[in-house]
Amino acid sequence: MNGVSPWALSASTELAAIDEALYEFSVNNFCFKLYNTHDSVWIVALTSTGSQICFRAVFSPGAFLEITKISERTTGVDLKLASDIGNLQCTINVEPGDTPILRYTTSLQPEKDLFIPFWPKDILATGKSGRLTNDEGEIHASQWGTRSGFIYMTLPEANALSVLYLQNLTALNDYCEQTQTSLADTVGGNWPELGFSLPSAMQAPLPAGKRFVINDAIIALDEQIPQKESEMIRQYLNLLSKIYLLLPLPETKYQNWPEILRLSQKDLLDSPGCWTQVAGHQYFNAYVSDYQTPPEVMVQLAVLLPLVDYEEWSGKTLKVTKTIKDGLPAFYDEKLGTINRWLPASEDQLQMEEEQKKPGVMDSWYLHHPLLNLSRLALKGDKVCEELFLNSIKYAIKVAHHFNYEWPVFYKMDTLEVIKAETAEGQGGEKDVAGIYAHVMLQAWELTKEKRYLNEAEKSARTLKGKGFQVFYQANNTAFSAGALLRLYKITNKDIYLELSYMCLASIFRNTKLWDCNYGYGKNFPSFFALFPLNDAPYTAVYEEQEVFCAFHDYLMHADGVEVLPAVRLLIAEYIRQLVNRAKYYYPVMLPKEMLEEKPKVGEVDPKLWIALEDLQDGWLKSGTVGQEVYGAGNAFGILPRHYLPVPDEEFMVYVDYPTSNFTARKGSDIHFKVLGDERLTCRMMILKTGKTKLPEFSVRTQKSKELAPTNLKDGHLEYQLNGNQEVVIAWKH
Repeated sequence: MNGVSPWALSASTELAAIDEALYEFSVNNFCFKLYNTHDSVWIVALTSTGSQICFRAVFSPGAFLEITKISERTTGVDLKLASDIGNLQCTINVEPGDTPILRYTTSLQPEKDLFIPFWPKDILATGKSGRLTNDEGEIHASQWGTRSGFIYMTLPEANALSVLYLQNLTALNDYCEQTQTSLADTVGGNWPELGFSLPSAMQAPLPAGKRFVINDAIIALDEQIPQKESEMIRQYLNLLSKIYLLLPLPETKYQNWPEILRLSQKDLLDSPGCWTQVAGHQYFNAYVSDYQTPPEVMVQLAVLLPLVDYEEWSGKTLKVTKTIKDGLPAFYDEKLGTINRWLPASEDQLQMEEEQKKPGVMDSWYLHHPLLNLSRLALKGDKVCEELFLNSIKYAIKVAHHFNYEWPVFYKMDTLEVIKAETAEGQGGEKDVAGIYAHVMLQAWELTKEKRYLNEAEKSARTLKGKGFQVFYQANNTAFSAGALLRLYKITNKDIYLELSYMCLASIFRNTKLWDCNYGYGKNFPSFFALFPLNDAPYTAVYEEQEVFCAFHDYLMHADGVEVLPAVRLLIAEYIRQLVNRAKYYYPVMLPKEMLEEKPKVGEVDPKLWIALEDLQDGWLKSGTVGQEVYGAGNAFGILPRHYLPVPDEEFMVYVDYPTSNFTARKGSDIHFKVLGDERLTCRMMILKTGKTKLPEFSVRTQKSKELAPTNLKDGHLEYQLNGNQEVVIAWKH
């Protein structure tokens, strides 16, 4: 058995010796029993087969913990308690359903100013025996850094119990603000002692007399033990969506993205720090004022694609798109037969301070991401990009075959010698490259109709099987992989690709932040449902978030007519809604200057520029530590075409902060579209004035409601609240 703490050992012994529960209630096949030990209140969840797991809802160090009042409710109880350290309150609730959800929220009002040097975990996995055993369950995924405070685990098979535990870390902000502590890595542990523990607080005490939430756990329980990877992934997504519906979701605001785009476009085009010139062509720097690093093809295309999206939406032609396209052929390496990462004419500028910043070294995903973007432009009819794409495909296939669809991190482009094989010891290389490679091959198949490319896509996709939550290397590439796998499913009707698509999505949501950091600098920007760019990154990043946002829109488009999991539709739509609300805060203009890093790793941070920071950090750390990311400039250009729906010949347009589909707005006719997502959640729709005339009279209906009443805003716009998964019809008369 793993080593355990004295607190776990004494708790299991004391629990095993108690005969009578203080309170108990049943929900479906589960029974929940409440026990009061000398220093804790425990909730023991028992299944129909006798399996059990223990949750410590209240803890107070010392020998005195007394329940002074217990109030019963239909779905739980409320407790008031006295202890040596102060008075506590605990609300315990169980949501009924096939998979009941237990929630306990505990607060403390200290008797005296209180330091917290240690706090025990709140889960004790005891199995059927009720005592600590040698039988160890499996932890499939858990918190890393400041991601969601969660554990997804299954008890040993004989116990037939799966658990998804989520700590609502948003509720702990006051504790962290007062004690100057962080919520990073607060949920975890080793079997059988797991869960959440308060961060150690020795710099500043909790003040006497003020109440603080010290635990807010939401736990989904399922008697099903997944036998296959696909069952595990489906269970995780389903349980996560059930918990999500119980989270206190932050209020979103309307962000004026047309104005943000105008400002960011001006700074992107006019700021000298965004550009460099080589051999008569202009190229984007990766970071503001980063003149030492040569131009990268990924950077040029990562900005170009959102600009093209905006051109198609607006009907305007941007001079900058031609500037970027004119410089792309110079990245092609005739000798290797492929586009290069670095501009060959400037490779000698590389400082070689990092493994990949050397001539001829390729980071595996850096080859495929530009190819994907070239293929998108080729499918739009761009012949130069088509030529670059098709001329590079043979090299990409050669590399895939050489590595047998298992790409390392870095390799030499000419010899394919591996420079760095694994992301970390024993962790393998860039696992999601197999998915983005499959995406590139699907694009080649769509462009040429040559079956060999479809075969390549399938061969690569199948290598993802068995990678589970570890498939995630870089967020945007994992999202592209999910979309490619969904397309493969639609083309071949083979279930394996749909299941692998879910696997990629699950690994993305496992790397998000389902809480809002409101301590320290975190009070200055919303961060709920933010996504981390790498599986070990300590910060969230604008470029990866923007690309995942676009990939999720594409995923829902391809999912039209496919019976995908309702949990997938719910979580994708909510990520999109939250991103539209908070992406504005990547721009340093929106943040107080004191929270910006003065000496970033690359280039410089200009707080007056509408160029996004690469990184937003934990609340106690400054942001912009990496730099100001020019290749994150697609942020506004990606959001506007997907959420602002123009109406021909009218001085208004429709804005929806959820993803939508099938938008039709013919001249002189009604507007029709579908709001995607889940009907149990709501989103914002606005009718926005785009001219000086007063808005006409509108009638807004859905298939499930009578005419909806708007909120009249002071600037003349109209706002409506819609549910997800609804058809919407807008009529008007002048």
